[in-house]
Amino acid sequence: MLFLWLYMFYSCAGSCAGLTTRGSPAPPRAAPPLPPLLPGEPGEESSLEEQRAAPDAGSPISSFFNGSGTKRLPQAIIIGVKKGGTRALLEFLRVHPDVRAVGAEPHFFDRNYERGLAWYRDLMPRTLEGQITMEKTPSYFVTKEAPARISSMSKGTKLIVVVRDPVTRAISDYTQTLSKKPDIPTFESLTFKNRTTGLIDTSWSAIQIGIYAKHLENWLLYFPIGQILFVSGERMISDPAGELGRVQDFLGLKRIITDKHFYFNKTKGFPCLKKAEGSSKPHCLGKTKGRTHPDIDQEVVQRLRDFYRPFNMKFYQMTGQDFGWD
Repeated sequence: MLFLWLYMFYSCAGSCAGLTTRGSPAPPRAAPPLPPLLPGEPGEESSLEEQRAAPDAGSPISSFFNGSGTKRLPQAIIIGVKKGGTRALLEFLRVHPDVRAVGAEPHFFDRNYERGLAWYRDLMPRTLEGQITMEKTPSYFVTKEAPARISSMSKGTKLIVVVRDPVTRAISDYTQTLSKKPDIPTFESLTFKNRTTGLIDTSWSAIQIGIYAKHLENWLLYFPIGQILFVSGERMISDPAGELGRVQDFLGLKRIITDKHFYFNKTKGFPCLKKAEGSSKPHCLGKTKGRTHPDIDQEVVQRLRDFYRPFNMKFYQMTGQDFGWD
């Protein structure tokens, strides 16, 4: 009798699986959830849409790649600045086992705020208890609405700003634009409203971003200075382990990222990782990083240094740090 019951059970297992109660139509299958984001490749900003190519969130394959955990709103955000070294900092931090970060720049607090916090949270990687969720979007630092919006999400959000000599930063910004639009005017012509009078054109974003003190005033309306860490883009090159040590302390992480993780790439002119996240191979940032800057008229460079000096001095006072740009 037992053998007969087993035979009927296995015979029906395949054919009966799709049957429902007599007279009741089979319920429609629910649409699969949107797949989670994969970490972006280093280099230029990658689009969020391009990264929705991972397995479904509930599948065993997804569990293998993402592990267990929960999608949380970020507890720390790299908010700036463009061409300061934010991509390098994020890639270095992702070596830490307790840091999970979005690869692409979400641009939530400047371009996508109307999509809502649920949309923003869905972009985040899954984290375990004790891990930190992070993202980086350098344009937040110069976006007037961003401080209030981030404060509204969480007043306790830790903020990181990577700053760099504003003159060098402006030239780097111009170099990036030049690589995409070779027919743009010269750096010298864009710098001045009137070169004869020497009046600097502060409406040009490459110049305007570097007035750090002005932008910081807006953030201090919503966040105390102790909740913002200022990372030196220059020291990220000369002493990456030292700067990463400060960042790990600020985030409340154990100092796992040390000198042993870096080597200096003479061709690119900046540090690279001996082993990237999830890899056993050395890793440098993409070819879009470390571009050769065009030769700029030294008189123009000096005028820019004179222009930025008072703003730099104020920024040093506000942050309690001398970045040595003069």
